[in-house]
Amino acid sequence: MGSTARRAGGRLGCAAVVVLGGLAAGCANLGEGELHGPGGPAVPPPFPQDMLIGNWGIASYRQEKDRKRTEVQARAQCKLPYTITKGPTDGIMMHVADDPQLHELKLKGAPGGKAFIGFEGPPGDPQDREVLSFSDGVITMRFVDPDAFARYGIFVFVRCSG
Repeated sequence: MGSTARRAGGRLGCAAVVVLGGLAAGCANLGEGELHGPGGPAVPPPFPQDMLIGNWGIASYRQEKDRKRTEVQARAQCKLPYTITKGPTDGIMMHVADDPQLHELKLKGAPGGKAFIGFEGPPGDPQDREVLSFSDGVITMRFVDPDAFARYGIFVFVRCSG
């Protein structure tokens, strides 16, 4: 290699180090909350997380025509309710797909008024549940992961009285 090629290569190497160093320094200066996931800035959830805390009857369906019947079945499950409690770091304690252990999850907002329940991270993660509707003490949600959705269908949570 000639001396001109070596000098050009050396300058390119130095330029790459300067650019990469500048990028790293820029990342180091970002404060908490300035980093955003691929969806952009954080969006507040469309309802308060505390509205999920309590006792719920649960059932699931796969076809919309079965929804009303499934709500009745979920209400009947209030004899043995599913309890959602506040977590130790202000999340909510719930199960995730295929795991008998309770985990602390967060209610996450997304553009378009969407809401997801899942681990810390951007909304819509495959381990999240998407909240499809929330009104009059009835919540419907589904797992984002297609395999989990195929197994579990759409959940109906009906708030238990008392």
